[in-house]
Amino acid sequence: MEALLASAVGVLTAAGIFLILRRRTFPVILGLSLLTYAVNAFLFATGRLALNAPPVLNKYKEVAYTDPLPQALVLTAIVISFGMTAVIVMIALSAYLSSRDDRIDMSAQDSVDAAGEDA
Repeated sequence: MEALLASAVGVLTAAGIFLILRRRTFPVILGLSLLTYAVNAFLFATGRLALNAPPVLNKYKEVAYTDPLPQALVLTAIVISFGMTAVIVMIALSAYLSSRDDRIDMSAQDSVDAAGEDA
């Protein structure tokens, strides 16, 4: 079970980094989403993977339990990543509407202009 989850985290991370390195905004947004999924799966795995184990202690008998803290962290991370994705989509949409293109690379002239403004 641990090997499967570790492989899934690795594949999600690799796919997320691959998509972040694209030149269009939509794949970049998908790559960030995949990276957040990988982090969420990693955080969830830190609480020891136990099947059919309750997330709370039972004071009447000795049973294995799952640590509830990583589950709470994952829920918080899901909410934060949803908000972050919404903000990034709105920024990408406004950039597309203002320039009529969703490419995120800079031309040589833009680089020269940016270097001249910094000096």
